[in-house]
Amino acid sequence: MKRLLALTSLVVLIWWSADTLSAFCGFYVCKADTRLFNKASQVVLVRDDDKTVLTMANDFKGDPKEFAIVIPVPAVLERGQIHIGDKALLDHLDAYSAPRLVEYFDENPCTPSRTRDTIAAGVGVGGALLKAPAPRSLDTLGVRIEASYTIGEYDILILSAQESGGLETWLRRSGYQIPSGASAVLASYIRQGMKFFVARVNLKEQAKLGFTFLRPIQVAYESPKFMLPIRLGMVNAAGPQELFVYALTRRGRVEATNYRTVKLPTGMDLPVYVKQEFPAFYRAMFDQQVRLNRMETVFTEYAWDMGWCDPCAAEPMSASELGQLGVFWLGGGAALPQRAGSGGSNVFITRLHVRYDAAHFPEDLVFQQTADRTNFQGRYVLRHPWTGTESCDAAASYRSALAMRAELEAQSLADLTGWNITDIRGRMNIVATKWWQRIW
Repeated sequence: MKRLLALTSLVVLIWWSADTLSAFCGFYVCKADTRLFNKASQVVLVRDDDKTVLTMANDFKGDPKEFAIVIPVPAVLERGQIHIGDKALLDHLDAYSAPRLVEYFDENPCTPSRTRDTIAAGVGVGGALLKAPAPRSLDTLGVRIEASYTIGEYDILILSAQESGGLETWLRRSGYQIPSGASAVLASYIRQGMKFFVARVNLKEQAKLGFTFLRPIQVAYESPKFMLPIRLGMVNAAGPQELFVYALTRRGRVEATNYRTVKLPTGMDLPVYVKQEFPAFYRAMFDQQVRLNRMETVFTEYAWDMGWCDPCAAEPMSASELGQLGVFWLGGGAALPQRAGSGGSNVFITRLHVRYDAAHFPEDLVFQQTADRTNFQGRYVLRHPWTGTESCDAAASYRSALAMRAELEAQSLADLTGWNITDIRGRMNIVATKWWQRIW
């Protein structure tokens, strides 16, 4: 039977902080990409004025013939407003914006150097929106097929409906398995005058194209509403889901207006052994932040001008790649320049991470652009101690301070993750005596 998936899980739709980070050096050694989380969906939201280009990738696993999505959209979409995206572009955005681990190596305190470290380092949718095609007549259930297309490996319908019961019955009769509780959610979208984008896999077209995975779906539309519908995706969800939103705007940072948006803790020094356990650390740290914020918060993991980075975990996206994601205010295909200081191109990326379920996120996500272009990234630091044998006053002071530094690193790790600090100290070989008794 066809399974109905709703936006987000991504589309599966059936559809404390450092405010300013200055330039820094160091070697990136790990990053916390979306693969660390199960049931993780990715959405790219390109937004300027009332124009939106939405690219949706999902983590559907199973027989493609059982995949179907139903996504509320604000208008009837013409064929030219629907495209099949490239998952590699989302992977690039993920790598570029993911929280990361950076490591430093302490210099010889007896012979300090001037430089502390060495840095390690389309389908253009456009802004024009087309008029809707002439609708087909209503059926006896009050459901109207406004348009139908086959695009890539997907058969797509654009539906309107007069009431949720008729729409639910129509979907069931058409082979979609509608979960219990969907009717009330559908009704709220109908009252808002929204249409329904329905897609399922065309197995013949998929075989002809040769793809063994489901590619992202991309739609463009114009609406004063800057929002992401997530409620349908929670109707039949088995537990909380992860959503990653990459918002690309001309002005600045994006935040939710109907839920708190907070920056993740960043900039903390951690024990060196975390290098081997960064995925476990990041999952535990994010779990802890979700708990502390009662699972009612949207987290900012990254906010940066796309024209530069300092340093780069992955290269900034080229103008050509951004154009394929629908950034319609850029021209040409040349790579965007990297800059050594502030400023940069007129594409600003905000990476948001949400863990949500129906109990804690009863409303769809509503966003706004801000004029804030302050750079922010989730970044965690390892500092390798100097291990030389030279003797000088500075070296003696340095060695004396290492015990206190190790204890502070242990406390930071415990606070961020909720892990047992005694276990952490054991991993770090910190002796049981109080560190301040050895310093003062």
